[in-house]
Amino acid sequence: MDKDVPNIDKLAGIELYSTKFDGIGGSIKAKNEDFKVIEILVEPISSEISTIPDKSYKYPILLLQKNGLDSNHAIIEILNQLGIKIRVLGIKDSKAVTTQHATCEGKKFEGKTTHTNLTLLGFSKHSIKKSHIMGNQFEIKISNPLKNDISEFITEINNIPNYYGLQRFGSERLVTHLVGREIIKRNFKKAVNIFLCHTTEYDTQFSKEIREKCNDPKNYGHVMKIIPRRMDLERNLLRSLIDGKGYISTLRSVPINIRRLFVHAFQAFMFNKCLSSMIKNGESINCCIKNDFCFKLENHLTLGKLMKYQDPSFTNLVPAMHLLGYSFKSADGRFERKLSSLMKEENISAKDFYIKEMQELSVEGGFRQLPLLVNDFSYYDNLFVKFKIPIGSYATILLRELMKPEDPIKSGF
Repeated sequence: MDKDVPNIDKLAGIELYSTKFDGIGGSIKAKNEDFKVIEILVEPISSEISTIPDKSYKYPILLLQKNGLDSNHAIIEILNQLGIKIRVLGIKDSKAVTTQHATCEGKKFEGKTTHTNLTLLGFSKHSIKKSHIMGNQFEIKISNPLKNDISEFITEINNIPNYYGLQRFGSERLVTHLVGREIIKRNFKKAVNIFLCHTTEYDTQFSKEIREKCNDPKNYGHVMKIIPRRMDLERNLLRSLIDGKGYISTLRSVPINIRRLFVHAFQAFMFNKCLSSMIKNGESINCCIKNDFCFKLENHLTLGKLMKYQDPSFTNLVPAMHLLGYSFKSADGRFERKLSSLMKEENISAKDFYIKEMQELSVEGGFRQLPLLVNDFSYYDNLFVKFKIPIGSYATILLRELMKPEDPIKSGF
């Protein structure tokens, strides 16, 4: 807990370590195969899949396996190369080998692309949605650790906060929450400029040079000629600006699922910041106290009913915190009071999350459990770790406590 937290973690609102374990160092994602993720469906869906479609079983469930491509770009690649328009349930990173679930319309279900393999798992009675994901199973290789014995760490594994990981914010660029903040404040021009121009000390030199040129609108035409195709979001923004479109229209040139990430990332930043502050003040994140919101645990991975904690006889509860949105109300709970204070510092209110100018980006809010629920943790050889966590939680949050990297970006985070 006393070890210095890297600056990039602090920029994401992660201001402390919660375990006393020294950390084993090392790195992850030396190659994509070192980071494997398998999505786990809830039991009613996974156990009731028919291989033959009929009037009851009419919704296709597909398995999407991909290597070296994030989920959003996998969707585009499958549409371009196979002509199949799929909808995925969860978002998975590019630097990994992942297996996740998807669905689609039409009669064609299978095929291979440059980075993906799409197969038909079967047919369900229900159109699958995000709430049907129970969690994810990870198998991760840590390269060049300082030691292989992590038995001490396992004794502290229940103390880890359920932070949002760096991926939520753009990793080395750490930009998505900054764009979201300006959207919430209705500074649409600034939101566009931040997405095009913002860099951090962790960003690549090439990216810094491109973004420096984007500071001057006179350079837009030149940048369009040299910007690589992988920077497709920036290309969309620049093309809209060159065409003379307004800043709201320019933001809408970004695909809706990515555009929503901007506001969600700011929501995540405020969650991280509040959680860090409360832990620093000695607040427990594992035990519910009076006026806390809590989730009832249905099983080790699945959260059940949300309730206000009043009765000590209730068991299997985990504390939860509000995710900011237009439905947020300052209440008498410890986390609500702190969130209200942080909102004042940001000069925002709950109603700002209802965005009339871009209603598709409005967020109502919600709740997120405070401890990271780690299940079936094991390790072997030198050094593979294997574990399961619920949907929405980040494997890298567990790994940062285990490894305590001095430079998370160089270490593969």
